[in-house]
Parts: sequence; structure tokens; C-alpha cells
Amino acid sequence: MASAIQAGHRLRKAVEGGELAELPAGLRAELEAALASERALVPFSLLRRLHAALREAESPLYLHELLEGSEIYLPEVPVPPRNPELVARLERIKAKLANEEYRRMTRNITGQETNGTLSEFGREVRSVKAVVITIFNFFVTVAAAFACTYLGSQYIFAETAARVLSAVIVASVVGLAELYVMVRTLEGDLGKL
Repeated sequence: MASAIQAGHRLRKAVEGGELAELPAGLRAELEAALASERALVPFSLLRRLHAALREAESPLYLHELLEGSEIYLPEVPVPPRNPELVARLERIKAKLANEEYRRMTRNITGQETNGTLSEFGREVRSVKAVVITIFNFFVTVAAAFACTYLGSQYIFAETAARVLSAVIVASVVGLAELYVMVRTLEGDLGKL
């Protein structure tokens, strides 16, 4: 945490040029000693006393003017040495995670060749079966929507043309909704490949 500033040119000029002559001699001596130090570090406690002394003396100088060009000094934080037990434990954890990742990536790989025609045929049958079931489900859903609307609209419409038209409209809407769901599902399945 910062506890001092590195004095800038303005504060040095004020101390060396005698602008702070009305300050107590002890405070001036402390300021000169701080500025003569290796990095010209002025502690915050000394700055507080300087501020109070400037106010008491009703000096035309303000502390913020004197600190112009100064920088807050942040001491380097010493890095503690790493605990060898902790380093060894971290290495074991990293190795364990790497092994788990490797097992997860290779869990569906076997040492057997899968170039045989039967394994390919089985995969193709499963994918064709899924497509046939999806298409059959689409037609059944559209036909059921048509039938329900046709039979249900007999209480609203007396004419057959109006009943057929309303059934076709509802079946079309249901068909479009079903197509949307199929496309989203297919898109999701393709995204997993």
C-alpha cells in the first residue's frame, strides 16, 4: 500500500528556493532530508504536517500546487517463495485433468476396425429409420389436424366447402409448425456432428 510520494520538480524547487521559509525549521529540515534521500520519498505523514503548517502560516502556496509533478510511490510487493508441496499437488491435479480430458476425447474409440460393411449398414439403417419415422409423424400430424378441424367445424359451418377450406388452413399451419420443428431438430443434430 502506498505510504509516500516521489517528489516532483515543484516541491524540490519550493524547498530549495526558500518558498517555504515561513515553515518551522524542524519541518523544513525533515523535508530537506526526505528530498535528499535515494528516491526523494516524502511520507504522507510529513505531507499532512506540511499541509497543516501551510494553513497556519496562511501561505499563498497550496499543497496540491507543491505536489504538481509528484507521483505516488508504490513499493514493490515481495513475491513469497512457492511451496514445493503446493507445486507438486498442482502438477498432480493438472495431470489428472489432462488424463480425464484425454479419456473423454477417446471414450468412443475402439481398437477395432470399423470399415466393415455391416457396421456401415447398421448406421445407415438407423439413420434411414429415423428419417422415415419423422416423415410418417409429419403426415400423421397434418392428417389428424385436417380431420379434427373438418369434423369440429361442422358446428360452425353448414357448407362443406367452408369446412374443407378451414381444415386445409389449419392443416397447413400445423404442417408449417411441424416443418419448423423438424428443421430445428435436424439443425441441432447436424451441429453435434
